[in-house]
Amino acid sequence: MRWLAFPKMAAGLTLAMLAALALVGINEAGYRQSTKALIEISEAQRVRLALNLLLQSIVDAETGQRGYLLTGEARYREPYDSAVKKVDGQLAALQSLYAHRPAESARLAELAKHVSRKLAEIDMSVRLRREGNDDAWKFVITTDVGREEMEAIRQQTGELTALSNEALMRGQAQIASSLRFSRIGIGLVALAGLAAFYLYLRQTHALRSAGERQQEALQRERNALEDEVRERTATLAELATHLQEVRETERGFLARELHDELGSLLTAAKLDVARLKSRLVDSPEAIQRLQHMNELLNSGIALKRRIIEDLRPSSLANLGLIASLEILGREFAERSAIEVEMVLEPVSLDEANQLTVYRMVQESLTNIGKYAQATEASIVMKNYGNHVVVEVSDNGKGFDMQAARASSHGLAGMQHRVQTAKGKLTISSIPGQGTRLSASLPTAAAPAPSPASQLA
Repeated sequence: MRWLAFPKMAAGLTLAMLAALALVGINEAGYRQSTKALIEISEAQRVRLALNLLLQSIVDAETGQRGYLLTGEARYREPYDSAVKKVDGQLAALQSLYAHRPAESARLAELAKHVSRKLAEIDMSVRLRREGNDDAWKFVITTDVGREEMEAIRQQTGELTALSNEALMRGQAQIASSLRFSRIGIGLVALAGLAAFYLYLRQTHALRSAGERQQEALQRERNALEDEVRERTATLAELATHLQEVRETERGFLARELHDELGSLLTAAKLDVARLKSRLVDSPEAIQRLQHMNELLNSGIALKRRIIEDLRPSSLANLGLIASLEILGREFAERSAIEVEMVLEPVSLDEANQLTVYRMVQESLTNIGKYAQATEASIVMKNYGNHVVVEVSDNGKGFDMQAARASSHGLAGMQHRVQTAKGKLTISSIPGQGTRLSASLPTAAAPAPSPASQLA
């Protein structure tokens, strides 16, 4: 089915490519023609401007001449002096514009002669007035030489302006012709493009139907894979929770064994050392060695207690969560020389969630001591009625959150432990600005009052 559509698609594609090439060709031809016309229009406008400026300069020179002749004051001669300085540059600009036009260049040469004569006539009258020869400059004024030259300048300027207007009209006509050509060509190309688009729509409809069938098959496979991933994720979560529970159970068992077995052995050994010490009063060396052995046994008993507390904190069951966290923070501050500030409010949590909070704080302090390079830390526990928020923060070096997510199993373990308790753990850290861990856990439902308490 699909291979039958390829020849039709190739025909439509070929037609579309031809239409595109034709459109590019029409656009390029119109662009070149319009560019040429615009250049011609621009040159004509520059010529008109230069001619107008030249004529204006001659008029300014004549105005300045008359003002000076009438008053004899130098300030009335300033328009004349300024205009004379501009005329040479304006004639040079016109010669540059007419460089490739012989007919206009000849007319410009004739115009330059009349300009030169007019300026000479003006200069003569001004010079005679400046020398005080009144009869001479009045005679020059009464002649028709200046008027004739000015009329000739206006006539030559008008003819050159008319030629530039003709060039301007030719450029405009050329642009209009280019636009008409482009309009017709674009219309034809649009028709070809519509034909190609029609062929494309037909083939697209056929391919879309086949694609929808494939998408349905892929969606079914995707749904099956997503169901399998969800099942395996749930299984892994259950397994992780089970392993966590088993780990806590094993810790409790090991703590009891250490307390019962190793504790009794160390206590018995300490009692035996005390008996031997009382019987060996006459042997100072033996008493010294027994004293050393007694110190070693005390260190072993302290180590045993610390290991037991790490495995299963007895203070949590005997003293409660707040006292356990205070002991944990105080011991950490003594070991690490890091100042720990604690703000702990009474909370209502079940035994499992109390252990979750304790382990989270314990793991956070361990990380602070190992990696944070901090000088201050804080433990905050607040009761909001229906939930409890526990925060552990430090002023250490912090870390990059993106880099740490892939390799930090401790953070992942805390995250899973809090989620298992139906809570939420938020970790925020910026390099150089410390780290903050915040866990939100639901509180335990208040127990129903017993009949005895109601009677009391």
